[in-house]
Amino acid sequence: MTSTPQLAPLVTGLPPSFTWGVATAAYQIEGAVAEDGRTPSIWDTFSRTPGAVHNGDTGDVACDHYHRMPQDVALIKSLGMDSYRFSVAWPRVQPGGRGPVNPEGLAFYDRLVDELLANDIAPWVTLYHWDLPQELEDAGGWPARDTAYRFADYAALVFDKLRDRVDTFTTLNEPWCSAWLGYHVGVHAPGRRDFDASLAATHHLLLGHGLALQAMRSEDHRFGITLNMGTADPLSPSDLDHEAARRADGMGLRLYLDPLRHGSYPADVLADLAARGSALPVQDGDLDIISTPFDVLGVNFYFGQDFAGTDEQGNTHSPTGEPVVRAVLPDTPRTAMGWPITPSRFTSLLVRLSRDYPGLPMVITENGAAFDDTPDPTGFVRDDDRTAYLASHIAAVAEARDQGADVRGYFAWSLLDNFEWAEGYAKRFGIVRVDYDTQERTPKQSALWLRDSISALRAAGA
Repeated sequence: MTSTPQLAPLVTGLPPSFTWGVATAAYQIEGAVAEDGRTPSIWDTFSRTPGAVHNGDTGDVACDHYHRMPQDVALIKSLGMDSYRFSVAWPRVQPGGRGPVNPEGLAFYDRLVDELLANDIAPWVTLYHWDLPQELEDAGGWPARDTAYRFADYAALVFDKLRDRVDTFTTLNEPWCSAWLGYHVGVHAPGRRDFDASLAATHHLLLGHGLALQAMRSEDHRFGITLNMGTADPLSPSDLDHEAARRADGMGLRLYLDPLRHGSYPADVLADLAARGSALPVQDGDLDIISTPFDVLGVNFYFGQDFAGTDEQGNTHSPTGEPVVRAVLPDTPRTAMGWPITPSRFTSLLVRLSRDYPGLPMVITENGAAFDDTPDPTGFVRDDDRTAYLASHIAAVAEARDQGADVRGYFAWSLLDNFEWAEGYAKRFGIVRVDYDTQERTPKQSALWLRDSISALRAAGA
């Protein structure tokens, strides 16, 4: 693997102890959806729903990681990474979402962990990255309280098998996406559109997190949760826009971090919900469980947003009487997803988190960008745009640390081009290109830049 011209400065300002890694998710890369006892997840079902996923794509094969795992671990090693964040497929380990472990399914992760350790790469396990067993969705899904208890049982099965070799376990990845996009907006699995169901899912996801922590209790391991967060800024100084930003911040960030860290849901959000006749299904003792202490907050960041309190016609309320909360993307360059590139807001978010939720170390568990890659005849992609994106956002992390944010690591999203949920295979986030016809992997310029940056930081600290 050779070097390539550097069009972005190498990383500086981060200590030798800083953790560097890459991240993936099971359904997005593994394939083998019907092998060795795995049963369908909600994403298997959703991706077969006409019109749900771009081009009718599914994760049936994805990157064929289930069969190519040793090759992919060698690739991670060649890029100089300290750690690999991967998720465990619940329906592969516990088919149907209840009952005993599936030995063949769990054996895959057993082999993966051993392969990582043999290559001096620390495994970082995410227990849930959206692939709820379809049988549990049929029984009510995350809006049903029982799912939280089923998740704790499953978490204990995985922990008992891998605890002797894995130090860090994350319970949930992006519960906002699971609850809001899956049960209210309906653009992610399971594709339901029910606001109150999304509220119940939010509470039961957090309850499942707390129950899982209690089921895995250990002083010798590090536990965490990963939240996707951005900034919610008012579009203008007007009171209406400030109110819209407050509401967005409440539903997108504080609704999760307040109960996790403070043991209570934010009062203003509860009042907003009550005004529309909705409520979270909290039972006695739930918030004590949800606020079970944990050790690290995973931060997934892609962009910040502005919010307006009027729609494009100037109305302050929707036809159903709800106050308008309109997201307005900042006028900046965009990724292929249409997302604005806002590294300064990344810094602002991390500093705000360290101020409002102190005493909790953070690791960037996802950050990256999709662009319209053009490979050369060898499959190499000179992705100047992605390289610049990574450089600016890693610099934003360094700046946040300078301002006091306790950020201890960075995982690039993603190791591989993969199944990008509702976008199918149309969007590529990988720092390694995957030719989906041949499954050939080719590190992009961004991967080589990241490898060289990590090497230079280590040399500087030697």
